[in-house]
Amino acid sequence: MMRGYLPPLLVAFPLWVCGQSMNLTLAEASKLAVQNHPQLAAARLTAAAAYQTPLQLRATRMPMLSGAFTGVGADSATRLAAGALNNPVVYNRLGSGLLINQVVTDFGKTSKSIAAARLRAQAQDQVTETTRANILVSVARSYFAVLRARAVLTVAEQTVSARQLVAAQVAALAQSNLKSTLDVSFANVNLADARLLLSQARNEVQSAETQLAAAIGLSAPTSFTLSEEAAPAPLPDTVEAFVRLALQDRSELKDLRLQKSAADRLAKAEHAQFFPSITLAGSTGVVPAGEAVLPRHYGAVGLNLSVPIFNGGLFRSRQTEAELRAKAASENLNDLTLRITRDVRVAYLNAMTAFERLGLTEQLLQQAQLSLELAQTRYDLGLSAIVELSQAQLNLTSAQIANAAARYDYQAQRVVVDYQIGALR
Repeated sequence: MMRGYLPPLLVAFPLWVCGQSMNLTLAEASKLAVQNHPQLAAARLTAAAAYQTPLQLRATRMPMLSGAFTGVGADSATRLAAGALNNPVVYNRLGSGLLINQVVTDFGKTSKSIAAARLRAQAQDQVTETTRANILVSVARSYFAVLRARAVLTVAEQTVSARQLVAAQVAALAQSNLKSTLDVSFANVNLADARLLLSQARNEVQSAETQLAAAIGLSAPTSFTLSEEAAPAPLPDTVEAFVRLALQDRSELKDLRLQKSAADRLAKAEHAQFFPSITLAGSTGVVPAGEAVLPRHYGAVGLNLSVPIFNGGLFRSRQTEAELRAKAASENLNDLTLRITRDVRVAYLNAMTAFERLGLTEQLLQQAQLSLELAQTRYDLGLSAIVELSQAQLNLTSAQIANAAARYDYQAQRVVVDYQIGALR
């Protein structure tokens, strides 16, 4: 419930300036995002505003008390000849008084409208939860993207160092006429390729940090020192349990279920437009100055029965519209159920594939390291050309990047699974 909600103060970060590093865990990053992200603040305020609509509708059932003061200057006993169906006699007078109106019953129209508005307000709470989950999954994916980019950067730096050493060795051997200038050229090309990889890796780190800062809700560029996260629990053998959780816990489904219920209530409220309404009205006051024919005090009470007879089909059209919107809400709910089921299954398969890549990339790395050692030995013995060594170096770099990225890709995919089943809170 969002009644009485006061938006939290946005947390300021005056000490976190460009070039200064923030130490964060994933939990701390998520907490900062919940405190600072403007999308979540806007969703909370919108939900709080939605709870004012039932109060506004309920006010129409409350007594309406108003005051009036009237002064009239007219020819004595002037009569209105046109433009009114009420008492046409007009007197000189000054008068003041109170008027009260109270709806006795409208046969459920207002109560059903209030119920529909309450359901829509509760649905807006679920929109807030959806926004929160979107922010949390964005933070987690950005967090692991930074760790992944850092791991690739480390591989790139090691690759540059290793290829610099090889290039220096080949150049020294070429000066001794033990290797050709073609070998030197190949070694330098490999070194230049490693430096290009390093430049790209540095850019990816900065881009990932920018994405994380935005996901947290920071506008200024910030450098991060991130903690490694524990490995997630293994996935179950089948996805069916996840599908059931998603259909039960996803806030988007809760939102549409509430929207459907609200649409049903609104259709009933529109049907109640055909029923009569009964209103109680009263008025009392004093006339301190006026013609002698007017009493000094007055008072009256009346009961009004309003029966709709014909309005050009307005009520019928509004009821039909409300019923069609209720049916559309039901179909939207069915459509979202299908899409969530699909998304959960796809996220599960992606996470399983990412988990398999952990072992596969480890084996690939071991084989690439062995291949490079053999290629280096054959090249040193003059049994192979530098092309074979260059290819082995490229294979090792590729395997190192794949192995470094696999862990963080799996953790990111597990976060997506948690998001799809509605487990992010």
